[in-house]
Amino acid sequence: MKIAIPTVNKELCSHFGHCEAFAIFTVDEGEIVSREDLTPPVHEPGSHPAFLRDQGCNVVIAGGLGGRAQDLLHGYGISTVIGVKPMPLEELVTCYIDGSLEAGDNRCDH
Repeated sequence: MKIAIPTVNKELCSHFGHCEAFAIFTVDEGEIVSREDLTPPVHEPGSHPAFLRDQGCNVVIAGGLGGRAQDLLHGYGISTVIGVKPMPLEELVTCYIDGSLEAGDNRCDH
């Protein structure tokens, strides 16, 4: 499984489309086995969901995520957890893996 988290300054970015990079964690048998920090293409409608699809991502953990991006991600078979509280990225992934990651209010209004 590959889990993507939008980041700015290597921390959770509150808005998916405004991130400067994606931290992409590879998880195998419930353990984080690797992390890549990848710069996405220039933000245009649909560019980030397609980029994550091309990276083989299965899950996006985000603070805020617009409706169109959600629809595209789901259409690509990528699950989303939206409105998460800022915490260390590895902790976000670990909480997702063990089922304790809580979604909250979407911090994106479009």
